[in-house]
Amino acid sequence: MDNNAVRMRRKRRKQRISLMTNIVFCVITLFALTGCMILLLQNYSLKSKGQEAMARLETMESERETYIYSQADLDAHIREAVDELKGEEREKILADMKGRMGSGDSVAEMLREYYTEDVVVYADGQYNFFPIRDDLKQHNFVYDNFKELSNGEVVYTDDADEVLSVKGIDVSKYQGKIDWEEVASDGVEFAMIRCGIRGTAEEGRLVEDENFATNMKGALSNGIDAGVYFFTQAVTEEEAIEEAEMVLELIAPYHVDFPVVLDVEEVTGSGVRTRGLSQEEYTRNCIAFCETIKEAGYTPMIYGNLKTFMIMLDMEQLEEYDKWFAYYNTPVYFPYEFSMWQYSSKGSVKGIEGDVDLNICMKKYK
Repeated sequence: MDNNAVRMRRKRRKQRISLMTNIVFCVITLFALTGCMILLLQNYSLKSKGQEAMARLETMESERETYIYSQADLDAHIREAVDELKGEEREKILADMKGRMGSGDSVAEMLREYYTEDVVVYADGQYNFFPIRDDLKQHNFVYDNFKELSNGEVVYTDDADEVLSVKGIDVSKYQGKIDWEEVASDGVEFAMIRCGIRGTAEEGRLVEDENFATNMKGALSNGIDAGVYFFTQAVTEEEAIEEAEMVLELIAPYHVDFPVVLDVEEVTGSGVRTRGLSQEEYTRNCIAFCETIKEAGYTPMIYGNLKTFMIMLDMEQLEEYDKWFAYYNTPVYFPYEFSMWQYSSKGSVKGIEGDVDLNICMKKYK
């Protein structure tokens, strides 16, 4: 990249940082109008904190590093924004923010519209901005081709509206007894079935999902393609391999066309065995699991959300493995390659009482 291009990119980012200051001011001003304004806005010391935060952001921008806004940082920016927003400009932005919030948009969702060169992740009380990396594989989906149907289901189409995705669900013991014939009649083409978990307590006991065998037989006997997933709490590569070996033993009697998935989610709490696990440790454990699955002839996959893929894991080391992405707004928000999208945890499908996760898959696995 030549120097002019670099300078232009930095200039655009600085402009967006300034815009963000204004946006955040407006958003929290609206909260104030409804009684939710943070009392720290009355503290004059925020001015010096804001100056320190802006200096830190400038340094991170020049180095193209990930940068983070804590709630205190956001509050600090508001102080400076007070002097910048005036008259019609202030009223226009406030009206826009009020409309967005009235329609249910979160602060993070609004920021994502402005920061198109970053992945914005709200986690642990902070707004994390990750510059989109050109050296990582990115998907080629057209966002407008993810269509939400009148029944709330999502499909992916081509430009002629021909559906390219297949409809799927994921289930565990929590869905209870499932009428798989009814599920098939509702157009479900694949099911990701939980085969087991490792407990979150210190002993980390391996447990088979009590409905695994019943669900596998029910899905396959009704023409529904099956994949499986395992909820990990491995803290070492050896434990990750142990988890993979358990999965391979469980699925041996069945025909598994769809991926074998490692479910990577953060579990909070003082007694959780993975508490404090580093990004490198999580990543090494994923590789150990996926390589064991691949060597057995199955397709390995990693399941997670924005925090999983952008904070907990090192995407660069995991590029060769398929991704199953969980995100419950449309359109999907993720720039990198993924094959499956879990778009709802509140879905409804014939044959299942209560809520069920809904998914679409854009890759042929059969």
